[in-house]
Amino acid sequence: MRFTRVFHRLYCNKKLVLYKRNYSTSVEKKWQSVVGLEVHAQLSTESKLFSGAQNAFGGLVNNNVSLFDAAIPGTLPVLNRKCVELGLITALALSCKINEVSMFDRKHYFYADLPSGYQITQQRAPLASDGVINFQVFTPGVHKKPYKKSSKIKQIQLEQDSGKSLHDVELKRSLVDLNRAGAPLIELVFEPDLEDGEEAAALVKELVLIVQRLGACSGRMEEGALRVDANVSLRRRGAPLSTRTEIKNIGSVRGVAAAVRHEIERQRAILDAGGTIVNETRAWDAANRVTVAMRDKEVVQDYRFMPEPNLPPLRVNLRSKDDTRDVISVPLIQERIPELPEESRRKLVQDFQLRPEAAVQLVNEPVLLEYFQDLTKNAKNPNKVANLLLNDLLTVLNKNKLDADDCPITNKQMTELVNMLLNKEINLEVFRKVLDELVVSADDDLKPLLIIKEKGWLLVTDTENVSKLCKEIIENNPKLVKQYRDGKTKVFKALLGILAKNSQNKIDMTQAAKILEDLLKK
Repeated sequence: MRFTRVFHRLYCNKKLVLYKRNYSTSVEKKWQSVVGLEVHAQLSTESKLFSGAQNAFGGLVNNNVSLFDAAIPGTLPVLNRKCVELGLITALALSCKINEVSMFDRKHYFYADLPSGYQITQQRAPLASDGVINFQVFTPGVHKKPYKKSSKIKQIQLEQDSGKSLHDVELKRSLVDLNRAGAPLIELVFEPDLEDGEEAAALVKELVLIVQRLGACSGRMEEGALRVDANVSLRRRGAPLSTRTEIKNIGSVRGVAAAVRHEIERQRAILDAGGTIVNETRAWDAANRVTVAMRDKEVVQDYRFMPEPNLPPLRVNLRSKDDTRDVISVPLIQERIPELPEESRRKLVQDFQLRPEAAVQLVNEPVLLEYFQDLTKNAKNPNKVANLLLNDLLTVLNKNKLDADDCPITNKQMTELVNMLLNKEINLEVFRKVLDELVVSADDDLKPLLIIKEKGWLLVTDTENVSKLCKEIIENNPKLVKQYRDGKTKVFKALLGILAKNSQNKIDMTQAAKILEDLLKK
């Protein structure tokens, strides 16, 4: 009787788990998430968009500010040609249609960090429009293999940045730093054609890689060089777009994925409970990993867009290569576009027969790609090199809480260490230990060979010494030897284990296995 009750309880619990799982799946299928991005990328120029003030991160507060940036009456904007060129090369790399004539507008709003009371931008006639970005979505642990995705670009426009407000909670006052005021930006407005946070993060990562290769933007999100706003909404499948919320100023690729993911779940919970979504602006709280309300958007702000009276229409030459002081040649800009990330991935798969997911990971981490290119100049075991970088190096970096961009190992150190492993002077365990030593020391002059010699980690490779060790194993383990010779070949692994332990992992086990096998057959 007792057994019957226990069995009945287990059966019911199993049904409950299955019901919950099926209910969760049906809820997810009921709602379709829609994500669109707006990205501001700060252009890598020496001076600002409309003034000669230095365009640089950091520095003394209010030190890189011209009279125009401070909105001193009587000062006029002068367009920076380099900003236009960087905007054009970015637009061309993203297959945008370049507009032969674009216009500047004033967008009015009143914040303390905007001294003039308006921002100069390109709302109605932007620099470029109708582009597309193609990218690979792949997150290890989330996706089994990469898949291709694309997002349409509505427009790319030039605009100036605002300053930065600094709020002192203890003194209960706010200060303004105008170093960033007037810094050159391109705003990239994407159509709402993404579905989740992973796709949004993959798009941003691809965009960072592209602008870095073009030299248009540093892509350093931690410095605010690239800032992301995400628009998120949920709708019933096949229904029109519904009420959206905007998440402002997300400052990292991981933050984009987490913020969008959280906002989708937040909206889904509200809708499942019978609530409604409020059109509002939210901020991403990275510490608590939640989005928090900033302000509602029920009343649309009137920015009172008007043509900028102090700047003439911006004209570019779309057809010929005649590049003059006043008109930029778009065909000449087109010729300056370097190899883009997607082409690099294709070449890695084609030239080195790498798996697509390995190619994606390598290209997504420029530091790893640079290591790989140096290590495979002679086409030396590229798949082995890729695995060492993507598995062993990343494991050591994660252990030390470092991103690939912060890896302190030089190309010379990495080349020396990998070559020693491939030449069987050290084994994989030693390779990992030396990686850890190099990361912790962060010493550019420290040689891997010096570490290995000091620790006594060099492999014994001469045949005589390896044969001697194998003979000792045979002499000291007669029972295992007899079992092997009687046909129980599985014990060979046990003999190898004893050999590895006795040699303190200082011999080449591939070489040792062959010698041991030959000796056992005699």
